[in-house]
Amino acid sequence: MIRYEGTLYRPPSEADSLILQATIGCSYNECTFCAMYREKRFRVRKLEDLEREIDWARAHLGPVHKVFLADGDALMAKSAFLGALLERLKAAFPDLRRVSCYASPQALAVRSVEEMTSLRERGLSLYYLGVESGDDDVLLRLKKGVDAAEMIRVARKAHEAGVKLSTMILLGAGGRAGSLAHARESARVINAIDPRFVSTLVMTPVEGTPLFEEAQRGEVDELSPLELARELREFVGGLELSGAVFRSNHASNYLAVNGTLPRHKHELLAALDGVLAHPEQAPFRPEWYRGL
Repeated sequence: MIRYEGTLYRPPSEADSLILQATIGCSYNECTFCAMYREKRFRVRKLEDLEREIDWARAHLGPVHKVFLADGDALMAKSAFLGALLERLKAAFPDLRRVSCYASPQALAVRSVEEMTSLRERGLSLYYLGVESGDDDVLLRLKKGVDAAEMIRVARKAHEAGVKLSTMILLGAGGRAGSLAHARESARVINAIDPRFVSTLVMTPVEGTPLFEEAQRGEVDELSPLELARELREFVGGLELSGAVFRSNHASNYLAVNGTLPRHKHELLAALDGVLAHPEQAPFRPEWYRGL
């Protein structure tokens, strides 16, 4: 059977995927807002253990179309290991359409374009990249370990390798005073990356993180649903993409909107303008419905 160590996390769009824990934890694990892997020591699992789990899945799960490689930074594993794992998946699941993983900017910096191209040809065709913000001050406070220019540079390496990118922005990360700058700079960086998918999450202080400790000291501005809607409107208004699916369907969001850009940009902005004009009628999620 398939074994998982600790709490397992995956993007909303991987709900129907077979999840294999190729690595444990996150190789970077310094982001102030993230509690997902703090109790884990990063390491790469043994290929033979994963091969046994693949054999079990082939025997018991029927057709597998998508595989997500957990944990938080599987791309940091050596390319030879990932290549062997992808070959095993390809042999086991003839209906497999794609393999995906989270990719930190640090992992993207380590992997060469040639390595990513080779892995993409073997099936690893989608990376989830937490951009979080395009504002350098915000990135510094979040301890992302890169500035906006480096984020763009490493993301373009993935583009050059033919890998699709799904990028995430943290609404509210700039606080109240920096909200508009955060939204505008985030749109600028996302435009430069030009990903296939764009999504938003709401920055939420989680116990066990430096961000939570800052919030306990009163050092974090948590924006209201209306303020977050205003920030989201500024962000979407600044997006100029060649073709991307936009979603704010993550459970942390107060407001769920989605569409394809640029085709649905006018409709998205009209919906957000309606929320700002008539907040009393806005379909904000109640607190009990939200989560991480």
